Amino acid sequence: MAARDETSDSTFTEEERAAMREHAAEVKASRKRGTSKAEKAALDAQAVLDKIAAMPEPDRGLAERIHRIALEVAPDLAPKLWYGMPAYAKDGSVVFFFQDAAKFGARYSTLGFQDAAALDDGSFWPTSFAVTPEFSLDDERTVAELIRRAVG
Repeated sequence: MAARDETSDSTFTEEERAAMREHAAEVKASRKRGTSKAEKAALDAQAVLDKIAAMPEPDRGLAERIHRIALEVAPDLAPKLWYGMPAYAKDGSVVFFFQDAAKFGARYSTLGFQDAAALDDGSFWPTSFAVTPEFSLDDERTVAELIRRAVG
């Protein structure tokens, strides 16, 4: 993650401020988009594909694989951008998202789950996972199972 600017009064990095600006633009754009739910869903899904296509490798390949898994396992989830990241929503609430490593200068990408994900397991469970370029077929199966559980 990028270092915080110690000379600034801001508590957010430039990357974090950029993500907030992206989110504001996403909300504004969603209000202007097509008139029907189907048109809005199609535009949101295309925005996710465009965002993934713009990612540098190896993030792009990882995002493409997770996107494919998400649509295969939970076709009812709605792809949309969330703070500039590909995300997948159920009934309007984000269930999980993919954060590419390049977005915040991290050493790995992240698959993160939100409160809407039904992953509860006792009083302690993971809500995000590091994803590296070595992402294997076994890892794909694990992600598929997490998504199945997350959508209930």
